[in-house]
Amino acid sequence: MISCFCYTICMNKSNIKHARTCVYNVNYHIVWSVKYRKKVLTVEIENHLKELFQEIGQEKGFEVVLSEVGEGDHIRVFASAHPKVAPSYIVKMLKGISARKLFLKFPELKKDLGGGHLWNGSFYLETVGSISEETYKKYIENQKKGG
Repeated sequence: MISCFCYTICMNKSNIKHARTCVYNVNYHIVWSVKYRKKVLTVEIENHLKELFQEIGQEKGFEVVLSEVGEGDHIRVFASAHPKVAPSYIVKMLKGISARKLFLKFPELKKDLGGGHLWNGSFYLETVGSISEETYKKYIENQKKGG
């Protein structure tokens, strides 16, 4: 009886997604920084990154709900994916493809980083439950404002 009640409540949520074999709401808060924490992420680069992240997500089978640059040296992403999509895959695609495309569009970035890599090799990942989803979205949005 309790499981039926929980199922009914959860099914009314607008963020629930339906796939052929499951119903899900899988979300991640992901953070990574620029190599050496260099403050090279300008407003122009941030705007391009946001577009890139949307394209990458659509192409690779996950959704980038929200992304923001913090202090010009790190990225915060709120992403959602089907349970079969590994969170490490999401990070690998976002970091790898965005670095390559940013270096092509903004060649001065490579000079600013001494010809090396754009992103630090590590990242922070946290799963986000449905109760705190809005809290995380507000937190990421406020990063741009320095909050």
